[in-house]
Amino acid sequence: MKSRKDTIIVNVQQKKSTISKHIYGHFSEHLGRCIYGGFWVGKDSPIENIDGYRKDVVEAFKEIRIPNLRWPGGCFADEYHWKDGIGPKENRKRMVNTHWGGVVEDNSFGTHEFMGLCELLECDPYICGNVGSGTVQEMSEWIEYITFEGESPMSKLREANGHKAAWKLPFFGVGNENWGCGGNMTAEHYADLYRNYQTYVRQYTDQPIYKIAGGPSVADYHWTEVLMREAGKMMNGLSLHHYTFEQDWDHKGAAGEFTEKQWYTCLKNAFYMDELITRHDQIMTKYDPEKKVGFVVDEWGTWHKVEPDTNPGFLYQQNSVRDALVAAITLNIFNNHADRVQMANLAQAVNVLQSPVLTEGDKLVKTPTWHVLNMFKYHQNATLIETASTAVSTGMDGVTLPNMNVSASQDAEGNYTVTFCNTDLEVASEMTVDLRGLDGTVTVLDAQVLSGEAMNTCNTFENPDAVVAKPLATSVNGTTVTCVLPPRSVAVIRAK
Repeated sequence: MKSRKDTIIVNVQQKKSTISKHIYGHFSEHLGRCIYGGFWVGKDSPIENIDGYRKDVVEAFKEIRIPNLRWPGGCFADEYHWKDGIGPKENRKRMVNTHWGGVVEDNSFGTHEFMGLCELLECDPYICGNVGSGTVQEMSEWIEYITFEGESPMSKLREANGHKAAWKLPFFGVGNENWGCGGNMTAEHYADLYRNYQTYVRQYTDQPIYKIAGGPSVADYHWTEVLMREAGKMMNGLSLHHYTFEQDWDHKGAAGEFTEKQWYTCLKNAFYMDELITRHDQIMTKYDPEKKVGFVVDEWGTWHKVEPDTNPGFLYQQNSVRDALVAAITLNIFNNHADRVQMANLAQAVNVLQSPVLTEGDKLVKTPTWHVLNMFKYHQNATLIETASTAVSTGMDGVTLPNMNVSASQDAEGNYTVTFCNTDLEVASEMTVDLRGLDGTVTVLDAQVLSGEAMNTCNTFENPDAVVAKPLATSVNGTTVTCVLPPRSVAVIRAK
């Protein structure tokens, strides 16, 4: 096997921003089998459940320390009317999910069920409100229904529906993709609407609601300019949506069958996230030099062709070693921009797009992406440490990208986590990780590597452990740790 020598320098004395745990958030839309058959199977299901919530799915997300969950969309959010999803289930309105598959939505999973799910997951709820087809009053009453403790029409309605105590709602999005499916608005029009609607996202408790404005699609820098200029002082966060394709929206490839060039093209598009954050951050900093407004990348991940013989509107796709690399690259980028990126949500949690978890009947598969999230979870709320590397270009046929990327952090106990990857399909990396600035000899607490037999290896219901994290052999010399990283792999080293 070919190999090259690579070096990562972790400047342990150069501490930077805190990596918010909310960068590791997830997204659950009423789309395909994400909610129904994913998180929710109902109390009468033969599948093992906790009051209707699928037990194995809940356990899988708790293991990776899910910090927040976004709901109900997505495009679905701007046609969702929350009062349809409360009260006795036999009385809830039925509707057609026009965005995703044209199936009947019976609203059996609504506000109470979502808040109960977050309590079970021990994560924060992130609700996205309806600006596209909803009203200011509707949004205002939803906030009152969820968060108001005193006596009011909405708090009494909540009590009548079986929940006397108010919930905490740390995050609220004022609309979704209002440049597209959320209303096809101009930036100027949405900025005015945002100013209007956010006024009525009332703060009923001493815990403030983090208000997130609908931000740009990919490289729409004009949208960011207008929103920050016109409404920056009225928001806590500005969202960004960017999906990773093999080429572009009109040329999606298959999740499990692709060429070597398509491997590199897809990973190159993942690296594009760094440029997007950098350029949007420059605009945001012009209006917010103290970086009080967080960048919230609340939809990201790979978007491939749907699997054969599945509903095209359900967006069900497999998840391979390539998706694991996309996740690792992107999360390292988020970590390294922790001074501005305060939150992110992988799309989507179960059975949709780049899912950490797939289900079929009573079976569950943890995808390669789930294993990456499990490896990276130690960065949550840790302090970012400055890194440098000897990354070089790799690729083929004019498609070039770095052969690796890296991020590092130190947690509250003083332990260091270094995550890095090898994007090359053929060349192994003889890696030296230098924790420069430490006194004495490094102790490796844990080291793992994730790869697969081939670039398109997936975890299937028949073979659920084809791509899993395995022990990574290391050797230590003073402050340096050496290891051999195989081609197409992701690694984590935890040390003190």
